[in-house]
Amino acid sequence: MNIGEAAQASGVSARMIRYYESIGLGPRPVRRDSGYRAYDQVDVQRLRFIRRARDLGFSLDRVRDLLALWSDRQRHSSDVKALALAHIADLEARAVELSSMVETLRSLVGACDGDDRPACPILEDLQAGENTAAPHGRTRRSTRTMKRRLARQR
Repeated sequence: MNIGEAAQASGVSARMIRYYESIGLGPRPVRRDSGYRAYDQVDVQRLRFIRRARDLGFSLDRVRDLLALWSDRQRHSSDVKALALAHIADLEARAVELSSMVETLRSLVGACDGDDRPACPILEDLQAGENTAAPHGRTRRSTRTMKRRLARQR
Protein backbone atom coordinates (compact mmCIF):
# COMPACT_ATOMS: atom_id res chain seq x y z
CA MET A 1 0.00 0.00 0.00
CA ASN A 2 1.10 3.58 -0.55
CA ILE A 3 1.59 6.20 2.16
CA GLY A 4 -1.95 7.54 1.83
CA GLU A 5 -3.43 4.10 2.32
CA ALA A 6 -1.08 3.42 5.25
CA ALA A 7 -2.11 6.74 6.77
CA GLN A 8 -5.79 5.89 6.47
CA ALA A 9 -5.32 2.35 7.82
CA SER A 10 -3.19 3.46 10.78
CA GLY A 11 -4.81 6.77 11.70
CA VAL A 12 -1.43 8.52 11.36
CA SER A 13 -1.16 11.33 8.81
CA ALA A 14 1.21 10.92 5.87
CA ARG A 15 3.19 13.87 7.16
CA MET A 16 3.67 12.20 10.57
CA ILE A 17 4.57 8.90 8.91
CA ARG A 18 7.36 10.67 7.04
CA TYR A 19 8.47 12.41 10.24
CA TYR A 20 8.53 9.17 12.25
CA GLU A 21 10.52 7.57 9.45
CA SER A 22 13.01 10.47 9.42
CA ILE A 23 13.72 10.13 13.16
CA GLY A 24 13.98 6.35 12.99
CA LEU A 25 10.80 5.71 14.95
CA GLY A 26 8.45 4.66 12.20
CA PRO A 27 8.81 1.83 9.75
CA ARG A 28 11.38 1.98 6.98
CA PRO A 29 9.22 0.97 4.06
CA VAL A 30 10.60 -0.59 0.93
CA ARG A 31 10.79 1.70 -2.05
CA ARG A 32 9.17 0.80 -5.31
CA ASP A 33 11.03 1.27 -8.59
CA SER A 34 9.20 4.57 -8.88
CA GLY A 35 10.71 5.71 -5.55
CA TYR A 36 7.38 5.67 -3.73
CA ARG A 37 7.14 4.07 -0.33
CA ALA A 38 5.37 0.72 -0.05
CA TYR A 39 3.88 -0.26 3.32
CA ASP A 40 2.62 -3.63 4.50
CA GLN A 41 0.41 -4.70 7.41
CA VAL A 42 3.38 -4.95 9.80
CA ASP A 43 4.22 -1.30 9.04
CA VAL A 44 0.61 -0.29 9.66
CA GLN A 45 0.59 -2.20 12.94
CA ARG A 46 3.74 -0.36 14.06
CA LEU A 47 2.18 2.98 13.11
CA ARG A 48 -0.98 2.14 15.10
CA PHE A 49 1.21 1.25 18.07
CA ILE A 50 2.99 4.61 17.82
CA ARG A 51 -0.29 6.49 17.43
CA ARG A 52 -1.82 4.83 20.50
CA ALA A 53 1.28 5.46 22.62
CA ARG A 54 1.30 9.12 21.55
CA ASP A 55 -2.44 9.37 22.28
CA LEU A 56 -1.60 8.27 25.82
CA GLY A 57 0.96 11.06 26.06
CA PHE A 58 4.18 9.07 25.82
CA SER A 59 7.14 11.11 24.62
CA LEU A 60 8.93 10.07 21.44
CA ASP A 61 11.80 8.68 23.52
CA ARG A 62 9.42 6.60 25.61
CA VAL A 63 7.64 5.42 22.47
CA ARG A 64 11.03 4.30 21.20
CA ASP A 65 11.56 2.38 24.46
CA LEU A 66 8.09 0.82 24.19
CA LEU A 67 8.75 -0.21 20.60
CA ALA A 68 11.99 -1.87 21.66
CA LEU A 69 10.17 -3.77 24.38
CA TRP A 70 7.35 -4.68 22.00
CA SER A 71 9.85 -6.09 19.51
CA ASP A 72 11.78 -8.01 22.19
CA ARG A 73 10.11 -11.39 22.70
CA GLN A 74 12.41 -11.98 25.71
CA ARG A 75 11.17 -8.84 27.46
CA HIS A 76 9.92 -8.80 31.01
CA SER A 77 6.47 -7.34 31.51
CA SER A 78 7.88 -5.70 34.65
CA ASP A 79 10.00 -3.47 32.38
CA VAL A 80 6.90 -2.37 30.47
CA LYS A 81 5.00 -1.80 33.70
CA ALA A 82 7.84 0.29 35.17
CA LEU A 83 7.88 2.49 32.08
CA ALA A 84 4.09 2.95 32.27
CA LEU A 85 4.23 3.74 36.00
CA ALA A 86 6.91 6.36 35.40
CA HIS A 87 4.70 7.90 32.73
CA ILE A 88 1.74 7.95 35.12
CA ALA A 89 3.87 9.81 37.68
CA ASP A 90 4.85 12.37 35.02
CA LEU A 91 1.22 12.84 33.97
CA GLU A 92 0.11 13.30 37.57
CA ALA A 93 2.80 15.91 38.16
CA ARG A 94 1.73 17.77 35.01
CA ALA A 95 -1.90 17.59 36.15
CA VAL A 96 -0.95 19.26 39.46
CA GLU A 97 0.91 22.00 37.57
CA LEU A 98 -2.04 22.58 35.23
CA SER A 99 -4.45 22.69 38.15
CA SER A 100 -2.27 25.33 39.82
CA MET A 101 -2.20 27.38 36.63
CA VAL A 102 -6.00 27.19 36.34
CA GLU A 103 -6.38 28.28 39.99
CA THR A 104 -4.07 31.24 39.46
CA LEU A 105 -5.84 32.32 36.27
CA ARG A 106 -9.28 31.98 37.88
CA SER A 107 -8.15 34.24 40.73
CA LEU A 108 -6.79 36.79 38.29
CA VAL A 109 -9.95 36.71 36.21
CA GLY A 110 -12.00 37.12 39.38
CA ALA A 111 -9.98 40.22 40.29
CA CYS A 112 -10.54 41.78 36.87
CA ASP A 113 -13.59 44.04 36.58
CA GLY A 114 -13.80 43.45 32.85
CA ASP A 115 -15.11 46.94 32.23
CA ASP A 116 -14.08 49.80 29.95
CA ARG A 117 -11.22 50.96 32.18
CA PRO A 118 -7.66 50.12 31.07
CA ALA A 119 -6.58 48.78 34.49
CA CYS A 120 -6.30 45.01 34.29
CA PRO A 121 -4.95 42.79 37.10
CA ILE A 122 -4.28 39.99 34.60
CA LEU A 123 -1.91 42.13 32.53
CA GLU A 124 -0.40 43.66 35.67
CA ASP A 125 0.36 40.20 37.02
CA LEU A 126 1.97 39.12 33.76
CA GLN A 127 3.98 42.33 33.64
CA ALA A 128 5.16 42.00 37.26
CA GLY A 129 6.68 38.61 36.59
CA GLU A 130 6.95 37.77 40.31
CA ASN A 131 6.81 34.04 39.74
CA THR A 132 8.70 31.20 41.32
CA ALA A 133 10.22 28.47 39.20
CA ALA A 134 8.16 25.32 38.78
CA PRO A 135 9.17 21.98 37.24
CA HIS A 136 9.77 21.78 33.49
CA GLY A 137 10.72 25.44 33.23
CA ARG A 138 7.16 26.59 33.77
CA THR A 139 6.38 29.36 36.22
CA ARG A 140 3.90 29.40 39.05
CA ARG A 141 3.02 32.02 41.62
CA SER A 142 2.28 30.74 45.09
CA THR A 143 -1.41 31.07 45.85
CA ARG A 144 -0.75 32.97 49.08
CA THR A 145 1.49 35.56 47.36
CA MET A 146 -1.03 36.06 44.58
CA LYS A 147 -3.96 36.49 47.00
CA ARG A 148 -2.02 39.12 49.00
CA ARG A 149 -1.23 41.02 45.82
CA LEU A 150 -4.85 40.92 44.64
CA ALA A 151 -6.05 42.11 48.06
CA ARG A 152 -3.69 45.12 47.85
CA GLN A 153 -5.06 46.04 44.41
CA ARG A 154 -8.66 46.21 45.65
